[in-house]
Amino acid sequence: MPHLSPKELLDRLDALGIPSETVEHEPVFTVAQSKSVKEQVPGAHSKNLFVKDKKGRFFLISAKHDTAIDLKRTHEAIGASGRLSFGSAEQLRTMLGVEPGSVTAFAVVNDTDGKVTMVLDANLMEHERVNFHPLVNSMTTGVSREDLVKFLRATGHDPLILRLPEPPAELPESA
Repeated sequence: MPHLSPKELLDRLDALGIPSETVEHEPVFTVAQSKSVKEQVPGAHSKNLFVKDKKGRFFLISAKHDTAIDLKRTHEAIGASGRLSFGSAEQLRTMLGVEPGSVTAFAVVNDTDGKVTMVLDANLMEHERVNFHPLVNSMTTGVSREDLVKFLRATGHDPLILRLPEPPAELPESA
């Protein structure tokens, strides 16, 4: 089954009765590069990690852009087997139909086999409006947090919503 285009994704949101607002911008590949987009678009911006566990199970983690995540401990919180590693660009294309730099919670629409577990960080879900790329990194689409969950459920991906473990605080050096 071919992967959805950004327009098809936005049409799917409309069909589900989900109001969205999309802004076009220069392609951004990292959270740092997206500073100007954050200034243009209200709401919480996301960072999205496509990871796998030791048993080959895949997870898509969406968190607020500035959330520090302790990947060494995240597997415990999300029920993964052993430490997490990043999925390859090829796995990302095959399973979610997006390129590196365009990873987004909306991409689970392309996971028609249900192989990817969707994880939403509680920090992101504290915000009324959440923003993600609509499958390409040259646009940002905002929806309400409730509508994000409605969309994910409509794709067969009932999300885990939990507070991800943060890295341990740096210990001050003794004088």
